[in-house]
Amino acid sequence: MSVSRDLFLEERRRQVLERVKNAGRVSVAELSQEFGVSEVTIRLDLQALAERNLILRTHGGAVLSDAGALEGALAFRQQLQVQEKARIGQAGAALVSDGDAIALDSSSTALAVAMHLKNHRHLTIVTNSLAIGHEMLDAPGVTVVMSGGRLRREIASLVGVESFDALRKFNLQLGFFGAHGITVEDGLTDVNAEEAVVKQQFASLCRKVVAVLDATKWGRVGLVSFVPIERVDTVITDSYAPAELVDQIRTLGKEIALV
Repeated sequence: MSVSRDLFLEERRRQVLERVKNAGRVSVAELSQEFGVSEVTIRLDLQALAERNLILRTHGGAVLSDAGALEGALAFRQQLQVQEKARIGQAGAALVSDGDAIALDSSSTALAVAMHLKNHRHLTIVTNSLAIGHEMLDAPGVTVVMSGGRLRREIASLVGVESFDALRKFNLQLGFFGAHGITVEDGLTDVNAEEAVVKQQFASLCRKVVAVLDATKWGRVGLVSFVPIERVDTVITDSYAPAELVDQIRTLGKEIALV
């Protein structure tokens, strides 16, 4: 199977999961028509999601499992482009020095950055990600500051700006942000408005904004823009990113790292 077909398969399965989450119950026939693929293909997609405990198979379709309802989005995203995210995370962490103060959003790619920061000393991480906070429990040299707010269970994040006032005077060297998509016109975008607000607030504290995203995010546009392309300093992505779109952003003077 080619790389492009791999990416399409993973993206379709992510969208199938979102369809199940939104509708509660789906049928193979409906999904087949919606995605323009055979019913055999949809059954394979549903079986793959069921094996990850994200959905429950039913006769002719599927429903959302309890695990899928509470943890599906984060768990599923962590299983997409695993190798690419690991390389992106390592490259992002290489930009961080002991003694820095940085922001990490709740994206699975920011979590990949965090995994390579556990041996740093005198590092402060500001985040809304419970997963990142948990990851740092065995990192004594890292101080984690949570942004507060309301729990968003599906990706284990905190949203809302209720307690953000306490962070407004922070001066952060770097901020690492995943995104649903990146384009010249719309910058970095997200599909969830509450997450986008948190990302925007974090970015306002950072001297430099680093976008960390895999090849599937290029050319996509989410519901809400949270950082304009002018505000992005560096983009770390994988080597499968579309060359034409990469060149468009590189010509704007942005540093692009292909890993």
